[in-house]
Amino acid sequence: MRTPQTPTVSGRQRVLMLALATIGFAVNFWAWALLSPLAPRFKDALHLTSFQQALLVAVPVVVGSLGRIPVGALTDRYGGRIMFPLVSLATIVPVLYLGLAGHTSLAGLLIGGFFLGVGGTAFAVGVPFVNNWFPPERRGMAVGVFGAGMGGTAISALSTVKLVNAGSTATPFVVTSIVLAIYAALAALLLRDAPGRVVPAQPLASRLAATVRLRITWQAAVLYAVAFGGYVAFSVYLPAYLKTAYGLAQADAANRMAGFVVLAVIMRPVGGWLSDRIPATRVLAVSLAVVAAGAVLQAFTPALAPLGTIAFLSMAAALGAGSGATFALVAQRAPANMVGSVTGVVGAAGGLGGFVPPLVMGVVYEQYGSYAAGLAALTVVALGALLLTVAVVARGTGARGTRSAAHV
Repeated sequence: MRTPQTPTVSGRQRVLMLALATIGFAVNFWAWALLSPLAPRFKDALHLTSFQQALLVAVPVVVGSLGRIPVGALTDRYGGRIMFPLVSLATIVPVLYLGLAGHTSLAGLLIGGFFLGVGGTAFAVGVPFVNNWFPPERRGMAVGVFGAGMGGTAISALSTVKLVNAGSTATPFVVTSIVLAIYAALAALLLRDAPGRVVPAQPLASRLAATVRLRITWQAAVLYAVAFGGYVAFSVYLPAYLKTAYGLAQADAANRMAGFVVLAVIMRPVGGWLSDRIPATRVLAVSLAVVAAGAVLQAFTPALAPLGTIAFLSMAAALGAGSGATFALVAQRAPANMVGSVTGVVGAAGGLGGFVPPLVMGVVYEQYGSYAAGLAALTVVALGALLLTVAVVARGTGARGTRSAAHV
């Protein structure tokens, strides 16, 4: 399928649209991750088990992940100019509910967390929006820069506990809802869809059916489930892990998780940039090998300084670069008018990949009093994804990874 061009647009317009999309992603991800830094506090206040604590932080992840499938398809149809403000406004409702009423019981937290998942769907809005604004040879870098908006989880990690300590439990939720409202207003005023954007004419169900028949959809979904799923899992569960395994204070654990997130965020556009220059599959293969090695080391729960820190930061860098490379692959190989739909399915897989590990880690620790088995499982999964990359995905692309998408 011919790739549409984006004529009569300036570099300044592209940069502005990329910046607005990235900010929107970060703000919505900030909201999406509000429960994670407070999970240890809720565990103590509500006397939750390790599994209930893991479920608390995992529910927004799974809802936000599955929601990306219809939201991505809707973005293909209606564009980011409409979808970004809508998603941001919809996210305000559960944020305020959690801050003002829902945090006093496990049931309330789970209900609020369910709808908080809407914030996680912003990813499926931004990828097709950004993809349409940039020519093919620059999409890896552009989508990687947009993906750095996942650093919104770092904002949450660094600010949530501090805001609670300075005010009340409601404070971070009220602040975040105000920021979401401001962004929604700015997006409605300033966002523009790219000239020449291809608007699909087929019904939503037909487009989704066509999407799942693309090989790139399922290949990228598996890889993103490992790369981004690993990032999400660590970003939501790392505070609990560090507090339990190493006895760190809540604020210290949240700060260390923020460091993990920041490094992954920095490496995401690097992974996209590299994938514009060398095959994305090569970037993915190296990233997955590093994740496997880091998980093996951390399975032995080494001293946090220096080996544990090295293991976690190495995995952060690799997961960030691998996430960027995965969507560079999508931008290169998915049909232009289906990028949103493909992004929805692949993004859902990535979020679901982040939903399962916290639950597994909670169950493993309750059963064995150790996280070693969970980290060993991560090693096996990373090695399996590495084998898929080099044996299947790499053979389906040309030297620069730009062969057109093939159907199953």
